[in-house]
Parts: sequence; C-alpha cells; structure tokens
Amino acid sequence: MKRLIFAIVTAFALWTAMFSPLTAPHINFWIAMSISATILITIATCARPSWPRDFKWSLANIALGVAIAVALWGVFWMGDKISQFIFDFARPQVDSIYAMKEGSSSTLIAIALLLLIGPAEEIFWRGYVQRTLAERWGANKGFIVATAIYTLVHIGSFNFMLIMSAMVCGIAWGLLYRIMPERFTAITLSHALWDAAVFVIFPIM
Repeated sequence: MKRLIFAIVTAFALWTAMFSPLTAPHINFWIAMSISATILITIATCARPSWPRDFKWSLANIALGVAIAVALWGVFWMGDKISQFIFDFARPQVDSIYAMKEGSSSTLIAIALLLLIGPAEEIFWRGYVQRTLAERWGANKGFIVATAIYTLVHIGSFNFMLIMSAMVCGIAWGLLYRIMPERFTAITLSHALWDAAVFVIFPIM
C-alpha cells in the first residue's frame, strides 16, 4: 500500500505542476505531460511488471475501442453545448485547455497522445491504481476510490470544466474496467483515440 500511496502522491505533484496557474505558465505542457506519462508508466511497471500481458489485440477489441472513443466524444460534444447554456464560464475554461496547443506541433501532440500519454494513463490509473485498490477493497470500492483520485488529481488546475471532464472520463473508463477488465486493450485504445480526437483531430469547438 505504501508503494501505491507514493504513486498517487507523485501523480498529484506532476499534475498540479502541469495545470496549476502558478506553475503551468513556466513549463512546456506537452514536454511535461510526456515526461509525466513516462514516470507513471515506469511506476506502474515497477509495481506490476506483468501488465503487458493484459493486452490482447483482436479485431473485436479494436472495434470496441473505436466505438468507446466515438461514444465518449459524443458525450463531450453534448456536454459542451449544455454547459455553455448553463455556465458563462464554461467556454472560456474549455478554450484555456485548448490554448495549451499553441506553439506546438499538432502532429507531434497527436502522436504523443496516441502512443504515450493515453496508454500510460490507462496502464497507471486503471491497470495499476484501480486494480490494486480493487484487490484490496473489492471491485466496486476500488472503482469509486480510483475514480475520485483520478478526478482530484486535476483539482490544482482550478478549472471546473477540466475537473468535470476528468470525472466523466474517470467514471467511463473506470466503470468499463470494473465491468470488463478483460477488455483492457479496448479501454486503453479508446483513451488514446479519444485524447487525439478531442485535442487535435476533432476538437470540440
């Protein structure tokens, strides 16, 4: 449990540094995110070196991963329209997230999201954190606690829309992992595809 606590504290520190208004302006977000993703996947590998065996590539898993990514993009598109209708601050906060792309290559961002950042987050948050908590406290409590931590990691941004986005994603991917952990390949693929789609290929404007 001490190793898991260290991992979570490390994630909090990294995400706060990347998103906090006090520190974010002084770092290159995408370099920091890539480094952070590498650190998380290294921690997960040290704690659970067998995680590569969780990946089982098949046409069914690929199709499911694409379907999940498309469905989640649709949820966020609808959520964006509803939030803009309810909250005056919604769109400016979303725009501030997209502003992180400024000055960086969209192609490189998409590659980083697809091949490193998206997969690393799933391997760490679901494959390590949620799995470990589920083994200790049961599948339902593990899902709830892991999702709460995944959401709170973003609190240092002071960006309500980002925090709510993290919560929705955490619930979606965490619940899918709770229901069908054998589909971890599809869940991880959906995270990578959704990241690249929502940030670069099909941004929600």
